Order: sequence, then C-alpha cells, then structure tokens
Amino acid sequence: MVGIYFSGTGNSKYCIERFMKEYGTGIQIFSIEDEDALAHIKDSDEIVISYPVYFSNIPKILRDYVIRNGSLWQGKKIFVIATMGLFSGDGAGILARLLQKYGAVITGGLHLQMPDCICDEKVLKHSPEKNVQLIEKTGRKICKAVRKIKQENPPQEGLGILSRMAGFFSQRLYFSQKTKNYTDKLKIDHEKCIGCGLCVSLCPMHNISMENGTAAAKGQCTMCYRCVNKCPRQAITLLGKKVIVQYDISQNL
Repeated sequence: MVGIYFSGTGNSKYCIERFMKEYGTGIQIFSIEDEDALAHIKDSDEIVISYPVYFSNIPKILRDYVIRNGSLWQGKKIFVIATMGLFSGDGAGILARLLQKYGAVITGGLHLQMPDCICDEKVLKHSPEKNVQLIEKTGRKICKAVRKIKQENPPQEGLGILSRMAGFFSQRLYFSQKTKNYTDKLKIDHEKCIGCGLCVSLCPMHNISMENGTAAAKGQCTMCYRCVNKCPRQAITLLGKKVIVQYDISQNL
C-alpha cells in the first residue's frame, strides 16, 4: 500500500500520515508534487489518496494529475480521504468517480473535518482550542475507520447518490466555476510585500515569481492557500480582501 496526497496547508498531509500510522508501519507516503510518486503508484496495487475539498470539488491541480496519469489507475484499489472545513456532501465521491473513469476500484471513502485554512474570510474560523478539538476528533475518526477497513468493512462516506446530490446542491451548483479552471484572482499587495520569495518557493503551481523585487502572480492559482497563510507580511489574499488569521496546522499539534 502507498499513500498519495495533495495538501495546501497541511491538513490532508496530517490526515494521511495519521491514517497510515494507525494502519501499520512501513507504508510510504508521497505528495503528488514528489517526482517519485508516480513510480510508487505504478508499483502498488492498493492506494490511499488524501486531499482537501474546495467548494465540494477536487483541487484543479489534483484533477489534472489524475487525468494526466490516467493509465496508472487501471485496476488499482483506492481508498479516498477528503478533508474539509465543514461539509462537502460527496467530497470523496467526486474524486472516486473520476478515478473510476480510468479503471480504478474504489474501496471506500472517508470525510474528515479539519480547521479551516481560508484565512482571508471570516467564515468557519475557530479558536485555537476548538481547532485542537477538531483535530483530536478527526484522529479518533481515523482510528475507527482503520479498524473497519481491517474488518473488511471500509467506510463509504461521500460515495452514494444522496451524497452526490448533497454536494451538487450545497456547493457545486453555485461555485463550480471557481474550481473548473485555475484562478487569476490571487492578489499581492506590493506595498506590503518585502520580496522575501517565500511564496515563490511554496507555490505548487510555480504561479508566483519575483519581479522588480516583489512577488507577482501569473494567473495559474490552484487555491491551495499556502502563500496566503505563510506570507510574513500578510500581503497576499485570494477570496477575501484582507487576512483575518493565518493557519498553520503545526500550531495545533
């Protein structure tokens, strides 16, 4: 078994690491940004994929990764973990259906609520104490899910028709355009930017570059929120107009 993930600010990475630790030792985990990931996917019959849900949809970078490497999924047994700030309906199901188009066998799905990382919007913000409680609750849910998998009764969250309807009518019907393409809405305040280059090194899309001593976005943002949360001067925003509170999962562990 191999673990594969895409993680913007660490939530999905934490969840798959916790899942694999509970499942057993010696299981390797790779980000889709890791060049070695494809070779391990090819060599493994069982795969666990963890990713964050954006507007009850798949991050564009992960969707493209699955499609670009479509031949690798044929016959693979895949368990899907979807992380979210509150509710997604079929967060695991939408990736599952895409993988099935390429011949994957979906063994189950798991929805995990984690602290919200959209740091330039007020919605879903919690106190540090509440964030710790959410992570602890998720840890318990992961342990329970692993026990069920070992009993050959894996959870099926997000995979049914009712979940699909919930995901569509709660978010995708209204916000599907936000994840259909990469966005050009990333905003960088050049008066605040100190030209440290941290955002350039963090971006999984190579969407940010340094121009005349300050950062500049190119219009290929996958909405992972790494740069927004990590900018030392809070100079970057995406959905909102100002940073409310920056999120780092390590603060809650």
